[in-house]
Amino acid sequence: MRAERLFARQRSKYRHATTDSRHGGSIAPNRLPGFRVRRPNQVWVTDATGVLTGQGWLYLVAVLDLCSRRVVGWAMSPILDAPLTIAALRMALRQRQPGRTLIVHSDRGSQFASAAYRTVLAEHGLLASMSRAGNCYDNAFIESFWSSLKYELVYHHRFATQAEARTAIFDYIETFYNRTRLHSSLAYTSPISFESQLNN
Repeated sequence: MRAERLFARQRSKYRHATTDSRHGGSIAPNRLPGFRVRRPNQVWVTDATGVLTGQGWLYLVAVLDLCSRRVVGWAMSPILDAPLTIAALRMALRQRQPGRTLIVHSDRGSQFASAAYRTVLAEHGLLASMSRAGNCYDNAFIESFWSSLKYELVYHHRFATQAEARTAIFDYIETFYNRTRLHSSLAYTSPISFESQLNN
C-alpha cells in the first residue's frame, strides 16, 4: 500500500497548539463567506502546524491556493513566529506573482496579525482575511491539507532529526501532493494538472 501512496488512517498521537489569538495585533474581517473562487490566485489560505521530531518541534507554514488546492508557498523552522509566516508568503509571491486584491486568509494567530506580516500584505496590495475566533471551520481547506500531510506522512514516521523531517515534508509537498495526489474536488486530478487544464 505504501508503494502506491495509499495509507490507513491512524489516530493523532500529539496535539500541539500553534494559534494564540490573545494578542493586540490587528484583526481582519472574514472575507470568504459568499466569495466564489473561479480561478487560481484569487484566494490563498495559510496556516501553521507542528511536527514532532527527536530534536523538538519543527513548525511548518503553508500557503494553499483555494481554487487548485496547490501548495504555492511553504517554510519550516524550529521557531513559530512572524518571519516564518512571511517566508512562506514570500515564496508564494515569487512563484505566482499574483495581481493585487488577492485575498490571503488565515486564523487569528499572532504571527498573522503581526505588523510585519500585515506590512508585506499591504506592500503587494493583498487583502487580509481572518477566521472567526476559535473557529477552525473558517479555514477548513488548509486544515484538510494538514490532515492529509499527517495521516499520509507524519504519523507513519518517527523523525530523529529536524533535517529528516524537512526532507520528507519537502518531498510530500513538491513531489507527491502538488503533482500526484488526486482530489475529488478537482475531478480526481492533482493540483498541478488541474491548473494546467484551466490554462488550456
